[in-house]
Amino acid sequence: MKITMIGAGYVGLVTGACFAEFGFDVVCMDKDENKIKSLNLGIIPIYEPGLDSLVSQGVKNKRLTFTTELNKSVGTSDVVMIAVGTPSRRGDGHADLSYVYQAAKDIAAAINGYTIIVTKSTVPVGTGEEVSDIIRKERPDLVEGIDIDVASNPE
Repeated sequence: MKITMIGAGYVGLVTGACFAEFGFDVVCMDKDENKIKSLNLGIIPIYEPGLDSLVSQGVKNKRLTFTTELNKSVGTSDVVMIAVGTPSRRGDGHADLSYVYQAAKDIAAAINGYTIIVTKSTVPVGTGEEVSDIIRKERPDLVEGIDIDVASNPE
């Protein structure tokens, strides 16, 4: 099974490294070119006990890779996990879901077959339905021939 993890921060990188350890092929995608360059050089930009060895083992076994190119990895993945930031909005303190919604739009443009989309980011109830609606709005052809399922895997 191939998994694309959108977001290579605390949640995405740790989750991706663990899935690679379980034997899945994982691509961690992030828009931050410096972060991806560092990861490709074996430099882990965050601290989590044991993460450095998990990442190096995943890379060594060719089950964990890093990229800034969403289209390549999403188009060939069985599962796409959204693990992007959901910072608190100024004023009301609610989660800013703009990164999650942008990820949904980006996924919609890249998928080309049945795909399971999983929200891993910290999101309120109903976000999965909103992600599904965004993808179906962006890609009306999904109803015709390409199907998706959306699930939640909270931290």
